[in-house]
Amino acid sequence: MENLPLAEPGVQLSIWGLFWQAGWVVKLVMIGLLLASIWTWAIVVDKLIAYARMRGALNRFEQIFWSGQSLEELYRTLADRKTVGMGAIFVAAMREWKKSFEKGAKSPLGLQTRIDKAMDLALTREMERLEGKLGFLATIGSAAPFIGLFGTVVGIMTSFQAIAGSKSTNLAVVAPGIAEALLATAIGLLAAIPAVIAYNKLSSDAGKIAVRMEGFADEFSAILSRQIDEKVAPKG
Repeated sequence: MENLPLAEPGVQLSIWGLFWQAGWVVKLVMIGLLLASIWTWAIVVDKLIAYARMRGALNRFEQIFWSGQSLEELYRTLADRKTVGMGAIFVAAMREWKKSFEKGAKSPLGLQTRIDKAMDLALTREMERLEGKLGFLATIGSAAPFIGLFGTVVGIMTSFQAIAGSKSTNLAVVAPGIAEALLATAIGLLAAIPAVIAYNKLSSDAGKIAVRMEGFADEFSAILSRQIDEKVAPKG
């Protein structure tokens, strides 16, 4: 039985060597997947920091809001600041409250509706900011394996072309192309797996933050509704 010589280890079959001897299509696939993986980790780190800051901001605002401080005083404190989370929802609601009373609000139902819409818009903006770039993680998680598979197919085609050209099934001819194909697949999985895990984790965290902000919006809407009944209904 013929002994099939192997490619020299550490040279042709090293990761760096495989990259440099790969075809330009496979190289582009590998470079693209590596860049996507780097950007994925950058987004993950950025979101983890942003979510931690948001949770801290929510905790601080809730502590101040339920401390007994008057709404007017809290609004004056936050109106000229860059607010996030519950603070942004509170400022949006109070701004609509003050505008309506400055113009002489007469309809309790109309005022309540405008305040609720203002809070809904503020909540939507906050969620858009929280969920920004998560779509990229979902895209990489679903597309990266197929991009790597494309590199795999190209690498295998290169191997068959090398076999046909040399008219030999010697492993020294076949192994590099197969290894290139497997490397492209591995890089695709390297980009996809963290992206999928991070997307699920960050989406869950964003959902929990959204629930907290929605709960505050509902509670604050009830508080303002009672004050509207006290101020507007008697005038009506």
